[in-house]
Amino acid sequence: MILVDLNQISISNLMQEIKTTEDVHDGLVRHMILSTLLHYRRKFSDEFGELVICCDSPRSWRKDVFAFYKANRKKDREGSKLDWNKIFLILNNFRNELKKNFPYRVLEVRGAEADDIIACLVQRFYGFESHLILSSDKDFIQLHKYPKVKKFSPIQKKFISHDDPVDYLKEHIIKGDRGDGVPNILSDDDTFVSDKRQRKLQKFKLDSWKKMKVDEFCNDRMLRNYHRNEQLVSLDKIPNDINKQIVDQYTNYSDNGRTRMFNYFVNNKLKNLIEHIGDF
Repeated sequence: MILVDLNQISISNLMQEIKTTEDVHDGLVRHMILSTLLHYRRKFSDEFGELVICCDSPRSWRKDVFAFYKANRKKDREGSKLDWNKIFLILNNFRNELKKNFPYRVLEVRGAEADDIIACLVQRFYGFESHLILSSDKDFIQLHKYPKVKKFSPIQKKFISHDDPVDYLKEHIIKGDRGDGVPNILSDDDTFVSDKRQRKLQKFKLDSWKKMKVDEFCNDRMLRNYHRNEQLVSLDKIPNDINKQIVDQYTNYSDNGRTRMFNYFVNNKLKNLIEHIGDF
C-alpha cells in the first residue's frame, strides 16, 4: 500500500505555492493535492498498490500525556502573517471531499496523527505486503526496521533510507524534537514555550550514550525525560485502543467507488484533470 501523509504533503506543497493567505482558495488546494496524488499513484501503484490517505485528528493523544506537545507551533502560527485557521479549514474541507468522492481509504481516527495511522498499518501488515510511505517527515525513519518498507520524500524527490533505524530512534529520543515541542533529555518540559534555553547536548556525549543502556547514563531526572520523549517519539508507543481503532477503520472501510468522481471534477471545474480520471 502507498501510505500518504496528507497534511504533511498538503502543507509543504502549499508553502511553495503561496505568499499570502489571499493566495489560498479551494480551487488551488483541490488542483494541487489531486495532481500530487495522481502523480504518485502513476509512479508507484504498480509496485506498491493503492493509495491509503492518512489524516491527522484535530487533537493528538500525545497532548494528553505531554501538555506542551506541539505548543510551539501554535505560538509560531500566531506570529505568522498567514491565516492558519483559514488554511486548515480549506484543507479539512478538501479532506472531506476526498472521503465522499474518491475510491480511496481516507483514514482519520480520533486522537491519532497520520504518523500513528501509518505506523500502525506498517506494524500490522508488513509481513503481507510492501509499504511506501509518502512523507518528508523524519519520524518515519524508525519504521525502516520492518521489511519491505520504503519512504519517499516529496520535498527531496527521492527515497530516504537509514542504515540503523534503531540507533536513529534512540538518538531522536535523546535529542528530542524541537519541531514537535519535545526538548532533549537534559531540558525541562516547558523549554520551547518559555524563555528557557535548551541545555546543550554535546556530540561526544550523545555518541557515547547511544552505545550504553539507558540506566547507565541517565540520572533520575534524565531517565524521567528519556521516558517522556520515548512515549512521544517512538511509534511503538501508540496506545492499544488507538491501534485497534486504526485497524478496524482500515479493515471495515467502505469507499464510494468511482461513481461520484466525474460529477466532482465537472462541478469543481477541474478540466485539466478530468481527462485523466481513469488514472485516479
